[in-house]
Amino acid sequence: MDGIINVYKEKGFTSHDVVAKLRGILHQKKIGHTGTLDPEAVGVLPVCLGKATKVCDLLTNQDKTYRAVCKLGVCTDTQDMTGEVLRMGDFSKITEEKLRETLEGFKGEQLQIPPMYSALKVNGKKLYELAREGKTVERKPRPIKIHSIDLMQYRQGEGVFEMEVTCSKGTYIRTLCNDIGENMGCFGAMQFLERTRVGIFTLENAYTLEQIEKLVGKGELAGKIISVDRLFPEYPAFQIKEEFAAKLFNGNPLLPEFLEDYQKRQKNMPVNMMAEGQDFLVYDEKGRFKAVYQKKEKDLRVRKMF
Repeated sequence: MDGIINVYKEKGFTSHDVVAKLRGILHQKKIGHTGTLDPEAVGVLPVCLGKATKVCDLLTNQDKTYRAVCKLGVCTDTQDMTGEVLRMGDFSKITEEKLRETLEGFKGEQLQIPPMYSALKVNGKKLYELAREGKTVERKPRPIKIHSIDLMQYRQGEGVFEMEVTCSKGTYIRTLCNDIGENMGCFGAMQFLERTRVGIFTLENAYTLEQIEKLVGKGELAGKIISVDRLFPEYPAFQIKEEFAAKLFNGNPLLPEFLEDYQKRQKNMPVNMMAEGQDFLVYDEKGRFKAVYQKKEKDLRVRKMF
């Protein structure tokens, strides 16, 4: 199979576990996930199958939405409630107004220091491996962007709040909970995390591994696989003119005059009017999606072939 299946990752599974189980269910080796979720976290995990594994990196770059529950008054070594408690704080004076004001201050572009318990590598070794050895190393702050952060519920007596966060790639929600607590002077640790969206993939069209296995048994899974071109609805789309089909087939550079508007897409800008670096979709002479190309100064160059 070629395409993307929207998996609902359940608690206790790593992202690698999901891939391994899917290989067994689908009897297919070429499978890759699009960004890790902690074993304790749940939610949307798009998984690429076959030729679609070529877009794993593109999907990783897409914005994501999370539902998170944070416990105030606690600081742990993992920045969530599974870790060892390092310090306790007083959250009794944190009002809903103060919490909303603090969350608002985290919107926009900022630098975030990745947690020690993460899969990032330093000198070839994953940070969580170093952390389990009792080591702490310096981590460089990384640029992230919080597009929106909304308070959904606050149980002031318990010091527990729920928020919805839409953010850029590379954002650690555990660290965000920690930083929110520190900002208010009472500490904070993540209690629960559910990823509700990755790009076009949402909870509403996600399937557990058990559901996928049942769909395979009924012969109904093919209808749930998302084709690669549907990942990029904002991209202009063009079809190769028949006389230049061999150039597309071979992944050769193209010229604007080799292409024509793809009838299934609307509001295409002329290729020669695109900004340099613009990505766009290219279909073959029979209307089958074949590649993502990019506008260069003098021609059009293939970025991904499918």
